[in-house]
Amino acid sequence: MAIKTSELNALLFGKADKRRATTVLEAQKAVSEKAAVIELAVAGEQTVEFQLICVSAGEVVSRTSVFIENAREQSFLNEFALSDILVTFREHGQQYPAVGRWVDGDKIEVLDGSRRRMACIFTKKDFLIYVASGINSKHAKFLSDVANAHKPLSLFERGKEMQAMLHRKEVLDQKELAKVCLCSEALVSGALKAAALPLQLLQAYPSVDELGRPTIVKLHRLFFSLSDDEKSQLFTKLEQEPLWETVDLQGVSRITRKVTINIEQWHASLKSPVEHTTSAVDLVKGRANYRHKGDYLSINLKKVSDVDVQAILDFIQAQLA
Repeated sequence: MAIKTSELNALLFGKADKRRATTVLEAQKAVSEKAAVIELAVAGEQTVEFQLICVSAGEVVSRTSVFIENAREQSFLNEFALSDILVTFREHGQQYPAVGRWVDGDKIEVLDGSRRRMACIFTKKDFLIYVASGINSKHAKFLSDVANAHKPLSLFERGKEMQAMLHRKEVLDQKELAKVCLCSEALVSGALKAAALPLQLLQAYPSVDELGRPTIVKLHRLFFSLSDDEKSQLFTKLEQEPLWETVDLQGVSRITRKVTINIEQWHASLKSPVEHTTSAVDLVKGRANYRHKGDYLSINLKKVSDVDVQAILDFIQAQLA
């Protein structure tokens, strides 16, 4: 049986396969070959040693968590959202290790690879991750942001990042956001609208990544036209079970369209009808006018003597008795 020199050294001298990566290609090669240890300069600054760790399938949930500043919304990671990698995971397991840092003793915080982590949970596979100590929050954010470039963020997730930039006053307005984010102002507007929507509404869909700007704009209009009470009723409906799971159709696009139709129908049933008031019609100018709607009649009288009042009341009683 052939054995690699690196493996022989590890057996004879207890030395693991250790790589020092100074370029992106070297790092990618080391990861693809699952080198036991990689030395990497994070953000071109501090050199950190990452050790390859295998977290058993049964411990992935309890032993690992996702970096809180990761832009990817973890609640969206269902089987539809991960369909592009689940088949490979089921058949071959995880091929490319994630990246994380040690926290609270033997706990691991995932910086790059939250989708791979969730795929391991769904498929009950071991989770491979390169882990290092001494990674500060700045470098953790850098690693997390770089990782998210591999799989585009949804409009909601991009909108959340844009909201944060506006909050931190890194940009002044949507126009400047578009320049910094290298996208159109229309996309910025759509992303911010998406970020304003509640998670419960977006979780009604099989894959939020599939929601384009037209659907987001429609949902934004529908949701914010509801009163607080109507919104509460909508949330009650949404909490019963994921809406997309109730749709008996195949394919993400078809399910997405059907979910939108269902939400529109819910909106129509929840929306309080607008009272259309009719204008008063003068019967005797300055003294008598009335409003008539359906089988409802309202009469307003002024300057009426006691004799006239009694005569009018007698007439009404005679007509309606």
